[in-house]
Amino acid sequence: MDKVAPSQVREAVRQVVSFSTEEKPRKFTETIELQIGLKNYDPQRDKRFSGTVKLPHVPRPQMKICILADARDADHAKEINLDSMSVEDLKKLNKNKKAIKKLAKKYDQFLASEALIKQIPRLLGPGLSKAGKFPSPVTQQDNLGEKVHEIKATIKFQLKKVLCLGVAVGHVKMSEDELVQNIMMSINFLVSLLKKNWQNVKSLFIKSSMGKPIRLY
Repeated sequence: MDKVAPSQVREAVRQVVSFSTEEKPRKFTETIELQIGLKNYDPQRDKRFSGTVKLPHVPRPQMKICILADARDADHAKEINLDSMSVEDLKKLNKNKKAIKKLAKKYDQFLASEALIKQIPRLLGPGLSKAGKFPSPVTQQDNLGEKVHEIKATIKFQLKKVLCLGVAVGHVKMSEDELVQNIMMSINFLVSLLKKNWQNVKSLFIKSSMGKPIRLY
């Protein structure tokens, strides 16, 4: 049984989008975030969940991705305007913690050629892992463009020490249908991760980067 109806999500989406495009337009494309409050959950004792789901429509097209690439993948990256770094570039960072932190900050996600994955801890130390941005592997069979699209379309739910989560589920320039589909899929996936499903959900809101939160549940 769905506790949140698509019609209700559609109405909330309308409010969020109209506020951000008509009442207070911003100079950038605002992201729309799903904010979740949990209950009956003890992050200290209960298993902290983590899960990723690929949404039907890319929520963050501007997401910055970089590939740590061998020569072959570096060529492919050039073709699709994807930033890349070679082993030589990584060696130049000389395991400097500040430089690696800066690199981790500069990008939202990293990819790495399969051949390089094992070398990354040796070249960069634990910096990317600490930032929660350890690269996803790219195999020789992968189409790099599709892989990038997949990463941009995938969102991650991860419970840390607090009982609230926020994930990007879209942006204000998407169509109403696209937003409704993304939000419904995100909610259903999140609920499936929870031990007691809806009994663990205290509240659901959506809001744009600069807008006010609109309650769904």
